[in-house]
Amino acid sequence: MSNSNTRLIAATFAGSLSLASCVGGGSSPMTPLSQPAQTGAAHNVIAPLDNDWGGTTLSPAVKPTVVAANLENPRGIEFGPDGRLYVAEGGLGGSHSTVGQCRQVPAPTGPYLGGFTGRVSAINVMTGARTTIARNLPSNQTAAATGGFVSGVADVTFVHGTLYALISGAGCSHGLAGTFNSIDSISPSGTAIPIVNLSKFLKTHPVAHPDPDDFEPDGTWFSFVAVGHALYAVEPNHGEVDIVRPNGSINRLVDVSATQGHIVPTALAFVSSGFSGDGVKRGQFVLGNLNTFVPGSQRHAKVFRLTMHGQLDKLASGLTAVTGVAVHRGQIYALESFTGFYAPAPPVAHTGKVVRLARDGSWRTIVSGLSFPTAMTFGDGNTLYISNQGFGQPTNTSGEIVKVRVPDIRD
Repeated sequence: MSNSNTRLIAATFAGSLSLASCVGGGSSPMTPLSQPAQTGAAHNVIAPLDNDWGGTTLSPAVKPTVVAANLENPRGIEFGPDGRLYVAEGGLGGSHSTVGQCRQVPAPTGPYLGGFTGRVSAINVMTGARTTIARNLPSNQTAAATGGFVSGVADVTFVHGTLYALISGAGCSHGLAGTFNSIDSISPSGTAIPIVNLSKFLKTHPVAHPDPDDFEPDGTWFSFVAVGHALYAVEPNHGEVDIVRPNGSINRLVDVSATQGHIVPTALAFVSSGFSGDGVKRGQFVLGNLNTFVPGSQRHAKVFRLTMHGQLDKLASGLTAVTGVAVHRGQIYALESFTGFYAPAPPVAHTGKVVRLARDGSWRTIVSGLSFPTAMTFGDGNTLYISNQGFGQPTNTSGEIVKVRVPDIRD
């Protein structure tokens, strides 16, 4: 596949995670990326994988425990004031098409089909019981040539007790005419009320250096965090972090593309307490990026320091496909959706990792063996919760939440 197509799918991955054919010969259309191990030449079409452990030190193995299963493409997670874990679910896609009505996402990723199968769930982490909080939210799926992979609700968070959902599956370019990507407030009855039109903001406030070969008109919004009364949202395809307030006002914190080019930013964490390192301070952010899926791009993803004034500086590199970041007890963690290869493909389906940044700038492996994880958050103490099997699975209901007890070791 050409470099332009791998760039396209890399940034689309950040929202829709459409990956099945991003590596030439690596996976046939509609084939799940995560599947039982095979033997023989069929499983070696993209082998050999390179050694991804350079610069990374293994910590004592930590085995994840499944908290909840049968989730529908789980993405961002956040604990609510009631102690339950709230989960953004991409949904099941749909069959609506807008071909001929508006600008479409370029092939092979587009054109999309859309539906209203996205949802927000709440999980009792003690019992694993799931409760639907909001349903019938926008969801889309990519073209069959790239596997028909699904996105919808990208993330969830709370602002002073009110639940908000980041919608990434809407918009005419995603097969849903008359809709737009948004941040929605979710009422106690489950009604989703948009507070801002994110699709419109992208169209009226273009970034400095969008990639002409890789363009999503409605964006592929991936994550957001709440700080005070504001929401800070990351859009990977255009490359930006924007500030949204509950009254609907929106402005840009940083145009990542202006200084970094098309690096596909994905994950954001706010430093709310003291930090043991020299690179970031309380009141700043840690930003991670996916990077593009071109040969040699593995281990070139980074984490950055981002200030409240929009200043962006590299903290560390040596990562692959970052889909989550966290700052916990003064240490930086990154979630790698896969490792060992420059793009997602069947042989790397169980190579996802959680790593921790050491004082010497290297990364310590905390959890390994994850299958295309998409987000993480800390709960009480040192318990880390992870959205696992978030895409590329045998079915759209194969998602799960897993937890691990992270060793409290200062690296």
